[in-house]
Amino acid sequence: MSDSQSSTQAGSDPLDQMVCFALYAAARATNRRYVALLKPWGLTYPQYLVLVLLWSRQSLAVKDIAENLKLDSGTTSPLIRRLEGRGFLTRERSAGDERAVIVTLTQAGTVLREELAHIPGCILESTRLSLADGKSALSLLHNVAANLSSAAAPGDHPDERP
Repeated sequence: MSDSQSSTQAGSDPLDQMVCFALYAAARATNRRYVALLKPWGLTYPQYLVLVLLWSRQSLAVKDIAENLKLDSGTTSPLIRRLEGRGFLTRERSAGDERAVIVTLTQAGTVLREELAHIPGCILESTRLSLADGKSALSLLHNVAANLSSAAAPGDHPDERP
């Protein structure tokens, strides 16, 4: 590393050197962009994610939606209730397992797919990444998430606890 690089790094904000903060800032900026784009439909970003998931699968159990979105069911259920109240999906108990609740898109929820089809392109455009760089970033972020999810934290092992 050259002297100019080390002085730049030494004088820079310590947050700028943290991958975790860069991920956090990027996630917040992305969320703000989605909020602005989804506002005309009165949808939140997590509600949009539920719809995106259902557009590809038509119906899923609540627990599968929660698992796919990396959320707990206590967070997922209110999202689903609000979308149901707006007529975008329905909830029914599974015939095969009374404990499972199956969520299915309604016609209104299916129509919304076309209305919101421009959103991913707007997000990509806002990042100013090329398609190739966007794909590369996506792959890298998937790897980061998978590695962090599978990494043991200090103190996870009973022998490491105070």
